[in-house]
Amino acid sequence: MYTDPIADLLTRIRNAARAHHETLYVPHSRVKEGILKVMKQYGFIEEYEVEGEGVIKTLGIRLKENNPGITIKRISSPGQRIYIKKDSLKSIKKGLGIQIISTSKGIMSNVEAYKKQLGGELICEIF
Repeated sequence: MYTDPIADLLTRIRNAARAHHETLYVPHSRVKEGILKVMKQYGFIEEYEVEGEGVIKTLGIRLKENNPGITIKRISSPGQRIYIKKDSLKSIKKGLGIQIISTSKGIMSNVEAYKKQLGGELICEIF
């Protein structure tokens, strides 16, 4: 059992990328699926799919080839939630990275949140 499933997801992706694995599997949740959707949209992972049905589901993640240099930093944690206002949204690494934000309209990147003028909980930074 683990207390922070989002940190577990990010750590598994980071470790699999550094070990040059092609695929990995993690337990399913809608929040994890939202994070993976944003990562796929910006090209940090190749593909993801939901496997299984009913209560027992897993997420199969296919990583990009030759991408061990991915840096994932967890910002908000269960012990210390970090929120960001719409005025404080900024680009990461001059546009090469993204922040993933949980807003009232769902999980999205800092670019989308800036366009929609939304703030929220800052989940992580990826570059």
